[in-house]
Amino acid sequence: MSKDWTGNSVSLYKINGCSSHSKEERAEYDFYATHPRAVEMLLELEQFSENVWEPCAGNNMITNVLIEHGHNVRNSDIVDRTGDIEIFDFLQEPQDDTQDCDIITNPPYKYAKEFVENSMRWVKNGHKVAMLLKLTFLEGKKRRELFKKYPPKYIYVSTSRMNCLKNGKTMPMEGGAVCFCWFVWEKGFAGEPTIRWFN
Repeated sequence: MSKDWTGNSVSLYKINGCSSHSKEERAEYDFYATHPRAVEMLLELEQFSENVWEPCAGNNMITNVLIEHGHNVRNSDIVDRTGDIEIFDFLQEPQDDTQDCDIITNPPYKYAKEFVENSMRWVKNGHKVAMLLKLTFLEGKKRRELFKKYPPKYIYVSTSRMNCLKNGKTMPMEGGAVCFCWFVWEKGFAGEPTIRWFN
């Protein structure tokens, strides 16, 4: 029986977005910007506080949409790519005082677990944390422990295979090889996650 495709030992990993098996260089600082339409879709699905913190501001893709929708945004990152971003390392030990805001971001995938943990320490009870992550974030023993401690309230799965914009470069929103989801936590929530789909 003949094959209907050809590939090498890393082909499957590339298709599934596994960077450790890909020969292509990662973006500097793991910078993959969020398409503005993906943020618009999130805001159609969820209501957020007036005050929002974007701790991985990149080139302001998420921030700009939030501002257009009337949110006050704390805009920070470890690198200032636009000249108006607060330099702040979100992975430092959270301070004792919690923040009266929600958090919406697309964190470096390598540190996504740590970003979730710190976000849940930073925000007050009842506030939300929304992160754009790969569907594969659901896998793994360490993340299973994370989900036991901080279960997401909603997981919104993209049916259109969204693209993230490597180094902020423009490209169509749809047509990517990786399935992305908006994971939404609400501090204090202790139930089972609800999975929904969006275009």
